[in-house]
Amino acid sequence: MTEGNVEFEPKNVSLEALATLGEGHIAYVKQIRSEDVPGLFPQAPKIAPGLKLFALHAADGTPIMLTNSREAAIANAWSNELQAVSVH
Repeated sequence: MTEGNVEFEPKNVSLEALATLGEGHIAYVKQIRSEDVPGLFPQAPKIAPGLKLFALHAADGTPIMLTNSREAAIANAWSNELQAVSVH
């Protein structure tokens, strides 16, 4: 699998359909700050402030993993047979 760019125009899509879009097949990678970690990953140990990290989320927004490299997040998605997309 490769990382893809997805363009989507939700003109006539219900909120319910949008919430399940890509479920089980798509995950997204999002750059976050270390200050955001406790809210997303409460079980994570304390991390120094000011770090740039990458979170892998399921299509429904559920956090899957946290890493310090975008490549590691994408590799984890691939190893779980998920299509990785980036969120800005």
